[in-house]
Amino acid sequence: MAHSIKLTAFLVANQLDIKGIKAFLEIKPNADTSSELFYKLSETKYQYYFNFGVALFCGFTEEEMKYALKTIQPYQRNPLTSSLRDDFMIEVEVGGTAKFDFDKMVVGRMDDTIVRIAMFNLAQSLAIDHHHIVAENLLKEVKGFAGQLEHSGTLNIGRKSMLRFLGRALNTQNDIAENIYIFDAPELVWDDEYLDKLHQGLSKHFDLRMRFSELEYTLRIIEDNLRVFREIYNQRESSRLEWIIIILILFEVFDLIISKILHVL
Repeated sequence: MAHSIKLTAFLVANQLDIKGIKAFLEIKPNADTSSELFYKLSETKYQYYFNFGVALFCGFTEEEMKYALKTIQPYQRNPLTSSLRDDFMIEVEVGGTAKFDFDKMVVGRMDDTIVRIAMFNLAQSLAIDHHHIVAENLLKEVKGFAGQLEHSGTLNIGRKSMLRFLGRALNTQNDIAENIYIFDAPELVWDDEYLDKLHQGLSKHFDLRMRFSELEYTLRIIEDNLRVFREIYNQRESSRLEWIIIILILFEVFDLIISKILHVL
């Protein structure tokens, strides 16, 4: 195998139809589950697909990657308006220990499992990037609502808009829970100490746990704000109902008074 290879990851959609891609490619994957597909096409050429919208390539030219991404467009669910991309290099120093640099790692050997575990961690890193962007956009909207409260003392958002915002926030949390599994080691590292160390090193190199914690913290802030907004909205709805009831009672009272006056006349 080559002494230097480049991995490229693209996040193109919220989800990829793994079963559909498997049927479309019509070649036997080297590894597949309900959430991922890993293919070895030659000694230096690989492709890897994850159900959370990430496609990875190794040994592909730019044109080949563009073509591959185009062919799986029918299997993209909720495609992104602009895809995210990340590149990572693997270099070999035979017999050396694993080392990590800004955008590469150096390993003592190169084989399919090492390529796969590197792709796995790169995919997780890109997915966290995507969810961080989504969470930051939600937080920006939350700050806008908080600004309204600060300056006007009111929350100018309708029931439908509030429910849609809540839905987006909940979907973001659900996507993260389903797709980010940085705390679960892949099965291929269980029986290989070197691979396990490599996996731990990659997780630390990409700072997955810290970034995941930051993402969780951002979502907690959003959740706390939404709880306050819901209470304000519910109070506003309660006040509106109270006024409606008061107005109806007044109408009844006026109707009763008018009826009595007309009866007297």
